Amino acid sequence: MEPFSLNTILMVFGGGIVGTALGGLWAIILCALLGLIGCGILLTGGSDFVLAQIAFGPIFGPHTGGYGAGLMAGCYAVWKKNHPGGSAKDILSPLLHTSGDVLVVGGLLSVAAHLLLQVVVKIPIVNQSDGIAVTLVVMTLLTRLVFQKEGPLGQSASIKEHGLFGTNNYAISWAGWQSPMGKNIPISFGIGLLSAGLAWGFKTQLDPLVAAGQVTGLGGFLAPLVIGWILCILILIPLLVSTGTIQQMPIMHCMAIIGAWTFMYTGSILAAGIAGVIAGIVQEVSARLFYNHGTTHIDPPAVAIAICTLLVNLLMKPEFLNMAALFK
Repeated sequence: MEPFSLNTILMVFGGGIVGTALGGLWAIILCALLGLIGCGILLTGGSDFVLAQIAFGPIFGPHTGGYGAGLMAGCYAVWKKNHPGGSAKDILSPLLHTSGDVLVVGGLLSVAAHLLLQVVVKIPIVNQSDGIAVTLVVMTLLTRLVFQKEGPLGQSASIKEHGLFGTNNYAISWAGWQSPMGKNIPISFGIGLLSAGLAWGFKTQLDPLVAAGQVTGLGGFLAPLVIGWILCILILIPLLVSTGTIQQMPIMHCMAIIGAWTFMYTGSILAAGIAGVIAGIVQEVSARLFYNHGTTHIDPPAVAIAICTLLVNLLMKPEFLNMAALFK
């Protein structure tokens, strides 16, 4: 797709409106469902359009309608004092139950995120990170600043009361049920291993189709990379439809994609598990830095994906440290 064509901009705008109406978490679940459909199409030798242009592209990617729109428009809705949940940290409530201008703002901010991504992917070193994650983080930090007049670290009063990395015994934590390292490290290691296995299986199936010209190289690379991420997003449905401990599902999509990314370079399942652990720790640190003391949702998995993808690429690519060669 031509990123600056009128049709692309219109589809991004429309996806942003829909994603805003759904709210952040429902939108990213829909994004994952579209990704699962796209992976299925590729396994039959079909086009990569649904996976690469809708689910992980401009039309309904996580930086636009597939998540970011709900987060960004949520900040605006709180500023307008008509957010249905009353908090810009609320990513569960559909923003359909606010006003039409909030939906339009979600569409417009999605277009802004799409345009920002075109810049991000051209910045040296920064373009070695996950551009979608970088764009999402930058846009949500900007909307926090513009609509809530709040800096990246959140409210100074909360930081003073609890300490920058303090959690008040996990009372102010993002996903406090998995914050303790005694839980975080095992689950991160496990999903890193599992995601690597999924990547291995998909790669084994798709490589011959790529070699035969039935599937594009992009599709053959993207599906193994994101299948673990997709499944980890789908298991978050209880966060929306349940309460209590049933609601408290492990949030693992960051560790899944970093584990798969590491496996794609190294072919090592163990390295993928270790990468998952590092990603899980970075995710928790990101929550304590940017989420816990704030009044808006700065997504800890997105921050960790941006940081860890950059690290993996700098460590593994031949033009940088080329550590992938050690696994050959």
